[in-house]
Amino acid sequence: MDSGVSVVWRPADFKGSGGATIRVCVDGSCEERASGDPSAPIGRLSVRLPQDIGAKTLPVELTVTPAEGGSPVTYTAQAQLAEERPNGPNCEPVAWVARFRADPVKGLVSAEGFSLRGDQP
Repeated sequence: MDSGVSVVWRPADFKGSGGATIRVCVDGSCEERASGDPSAPIGRLSVRLPQDIGAKTLPVELTVTPAEGGSPVTYTAQAQLAEERPNGPNCEPVAWVARFRADPVKGLVSAEGFSLRGDQP
């Protein structure tokens, strides 16, 4: 498991604009990809961070650029990195992570409770 900030979304949420390019920047490091096929259940993008970064708060920027014209929209948030130990409480590795959901209207929101069903918030 790597330290980083991840953003998930439902590609169908972006089909009204013909899809979009999703760009995520965390503390100056950026990654981008297409929002994906609307029939796909989930899209995901992660920005890796140094493995030993620790419990920091870092700026996150999400830019959504519609594929069928329109102006890019940028959203910002603060990521509070939390310790995660996928192999148990006393085992390595230790990763520092934060997760968001990309919402085409609200921008960066908590990924908590993220559902693959289109009728869920």
